Amino acid sequence: MTVAAIIFVTFLFAVAAITFFVLKKAMKMAIRAAIVALILLIAVVGGISLWMFGTNTPAEKPPANIKKSR
Repeated sequence: MTVAAIIFVTFLFAVAAITFFVLKKAMKMAIRAAIVALILLIAVVGGISLWMFGTNTPAEKPPANIKKSR
């Protein structure tokens, strides 16, 4: 899940950068910075949660059926 967290954060950083430059002429700096800060906050929180709560271990196998010989 570490790779997923890194990819998620990197993707949202790219989205934040693109959003910042797309909104360059349309909005004032404070609003633009708030939108980018929100996207970056989501990226950091999502990345941390994927890293902390994600699992790399495969699912446990059920116990094997043992037949008793007579």
